Amino acid sequence: MAARDWEKNLARKPRYEVSAGKIAGRQYPTMTLMSNDLVPGVDTYIEVGWVYEMPEPNPHIFEHRHGEGCREIVLHIGSDPDNPEDLGAEIEFLVDGQRLVFDTTSALYVPAGVKHGPVTWKKLTRPHLQMAIVLGAGTVAEADPGGHEKRKA
Repeated sequence: MAARDWEKNLARKPRYEVSAGKIAGRQYPTMTLMSNDLVPGVDTYIEVGWVYEMPEPNPHIFEHRHGEGCREIVLHIGSDPDNPEDLGAEIEFLVDGQRLVFDTTSALYVPAGVKHGPVTWKKLTRPHLQMAIVLGAGTVAEADPGGHEKRKA
């Protein structure tokens, strides 16, 4: 069996393509870490950004849904190495009208076509990462994280 060159599967430099205008208190634009543009043939879109102060405006992620066949996993990851389950924030996240409130490192699965958002920060005591993984979407336009691409149109 011939050796495979895995270098072509390695995205070494993120893209900065998701932006909804100026948002204080968080990294914007966020970093796209994986997409079909970075690694051809990938049908998964991954973007991440630091939230380091109460975001303003809040909310800035409004109700939206992704395209057909696009499923999303949204992660909120705390930054305390001594207590990694502590998010350092309290977040309210609506999914299909159900209010979820959490203050721990978490991962949320949103099936294709399900409305989700807004996402509202209620408290923030420490920086944390917010990451969106959209399965079945290879580009920012297909993933439309946060519904920002539709609002631009």
